[in-house]
Amino acid sequence: MEATRTTVLCVCCVLFALTDVTCELIHIRSLVHHGIEGRHLLLSVDSRFPVNQAEIQGTWSHTKQNGARTTLVTFTKENNIMDMMYRNHLLFRQPNVSLLILKLKKEDEGYYHLSLNIEFHNKTGLVIKEERTIYVTVDEPVSIPVIEKKPSYAVIEDKANVTWTCSVEKGTRVVFQWFRDNVALSPSKRYHFLQDNSTLFISPVRKEDKGTYRCTATNPVSPIKKSRGAELNVYYGPYNLEVNSVQGLRTGEVFTINPGELVFFECQADSNPPNSYVWISKSRNATQIITEGPRLEVRSYKLAQTEEYLCRAFNNVTKKQDEAQFTLVVASLGTGKEKYTDEGRSVSPLAVIAVCSSFIIGFMLLFLFRRTCHPKRVLMNFYNRPFTEQKRPHRSGHEDATEDFGIYEFVSIPGKMESTQASCRSLARLESVQDMHTTIYDVIRHVPESPSTGLLK
Repeated sequence: MEATRTTVLCVCCVLFALTDVTCELIHIRSLVHHGIEGRHLLLSVDSRFPVNQAEIQGTWSHTKQNGARTTLVTFTKENNIMDMMYRNHLLFRQPNVSLLILKLKKEDEGYYHLSLNIEFHNKTGLVIKEERTIYVTVDEPVSIPVIEKKPSYAVIEDKANVTWTCSVEKGTRVVFQWFRDNVALSPSKRYHFLQDNSTLFISPVRKEDKGTYRCTATNPVSPIKKSRGAELNVYYGPYNLEVNSVQGLRTGEVFTINPGELVFFECQADSNPPNSYVWISKSRNATQIITEGPRLEVRSYKLAQTEEYLCRAFNNVTKKQDEAQFTLVVASLGTGKEKYTDEGRSVSPLAVIAVCSSFIIGFMLLFLFRRTCHPKRVLMNFYNRPFTEQKRPHRSGHEDATEDFGIYEFVSIPGKMESTQASCRSLARLESVQDMHTTIYDVIRHVPESPSTGLLK
């Protein structure tokens, strides 16, 4: 089986040699190795042929960055000769011809070349040559970067430049990257990157440059390391000055308010540090400072129909200012916002609500009392008769009204005291005198015959 494999490999190599294509009898996983200073590095070689069925001869050599070349080891399958200068620094591994470098140093950086001659036992005289070159870098891990800003104080837009510097205490072949508010920065007309991106120069500084700056550092043997954030404070403005009010009706630069309204205006602008504000009246072709601060209070009943105002914002650091002018018109908007004033004092809405509430409550109490104490309903309960019977016309039995004149006395009948008293109170609400006479007579006429009737005599 081994003989067959060897034959196939040799035939393959011959065919590839005839077609100017090399047969890969050895394999190196990576042609670039990033080593860490002070640690071991293995230049591993995988053999793809049966080493015990071939004779091998080869060398490992090292070419430094300055071009100097040194043969490190010469070897065969049985023996190897190490350069005496490297015998304590290198370890040659047989039979796969790998090379181990002990405790990497900066001078170990460079190109390592393997030259190998292979002669199979059953193909005497046929020598196959294999060569590989590996590039080795030796780096120091990167420490956490530190950033510095010059000048260290806040700067004024369009008048100052800022220089950011990112540095690491340890690390080789460091790659730097800058971020503002976690967004990567790239070169532009005002952003200049110097010294392998370790320096960021901003000229001139503007409002949009404010924020938190960070830098990152990395190299082939280190993960990305981030610096702490540093703030850039920029003095700017005022920008976007605007006057607003939640009252009245606004049309462009004209505010319309109802007569008698108390109106508040707010003057706002984007600025750092905050602006100082001044309100100016421009009525009657004259200007007059009304008040200072971002808020203006206007009592419309003290104004004419039209007044012009101006808000002026000033930044004491940038020495810049901006103005916003508007017109105030006093006119009825018909939206129910009008208020009547008496020497500056308007009618309280709370008093109106209280009067309306009292009227509604009184009406409800009167309605409930009338329903619960209706005189005809009380008389119906007294006689325990249907209400329809009480509405039926009755005859007194006396056609001559003069016979009805006399002195009448109300009698309290046992068990009917409450109903009788309720009837007396209800009688006062009868709508006519005729109804009252009829009801009194009806009570006397229907007193049941009992011993208690003797009290009427």
